[in-house]
Amino acid sequence: MESANASKMLTRRFVAGETLEDELAVCARLQSEGMLSSLDHLGENVRSLDEAAASRDFYLEALDQIAARALPSTISVKLTQMGLDFSEDACSENVRALVRRAQSAGTRIEIDMESSAYTERTLKIVERLAEECGCIRAVIQAYLFRSEADIERLNQMGIPVRLCKGAYLEPTSAAFAEKKDVDRNYLKLMKMLLDRGTYPALATHDEDIQNEAQRYRRERGIGADKFEFQMLYGIRRDLQRRLAGEGYRVRVYVPYGTAWYPYFMRRLAERPSNAMFLIRNFFK
Repeated sequence: MESANASKMLTRRFVAGETLEDELAVCARLQSEGMLSSLDHLGENVRSLDEAAASRDFYLEALDQIAARALPSTISVKLTQMGLDFSEDACSENVRALVRRAQSAGTRIEIDMESSAYTERTLKIVERLAEECGCIRAVIQAYLFRSEADIERLNQMGIPVRLCKGAYLEPTSAAFAEKKDVDRNYLKLMKMLLDRGTYPALATHDEDIQNEAQRYRRERGIGADKFEFQMLYGIRRDLQRRLAGEGYRVRVYVPYGTAWYPYFMRRLAERPSNAMFLIRNFFK
């Protein structure tokens, strides 16, 4: 019973709930507080193309509800959830359906980045669909060595980027291992995006990095409406409210669905430091 209560407390803090209605209620509340949102229907690495189609349909319904309720929301999608492990073509078709629905709903989809084993295929699909339809944003992870070149290319193509630090356990041949090096690269890539990117999103809970973004945008004369900060639901709510109160655009990444347990367990198994991150921020 204690374990069940602890699980319920954890999910209530970091996950909107199990249903789309739970999710939409959280997004509406965030809207009333002056914040944007991005819906993430939990689930990765589906076991069949039928499951991928079902995941696509969850998101199509979410997009319809975003439009019907006039929510300032995007959707966040993992390509393994759309069937990438089984068929790149089928995955592309699933995402294409979402992009077209997002276009008609007046919003966009954000393609979450997974481990480096998927980076090249993910960007290939993003670039193809951005050229066809637009209204798509790529996620780039600052801890990967390749990210500077990827951002240069995406900037040239006018594709919006969400920059995050990266949460997967990666080989030292592909990624910076030390936090100080990841932070240094994040700042470098952030400034590239602020200078030459298309409405970038800075996904970080690091207050020092957020402060540097604010300082840099003032120094360069970049409007506060030319980019947005992104943060996870339930993490540093104090910072979310403060940034929104200062006139910055803040988008909260809000997961929902029944697959919350594997969502947490996978993240904690991949990087044990994620557990300390959650504990440190539980009461903030």
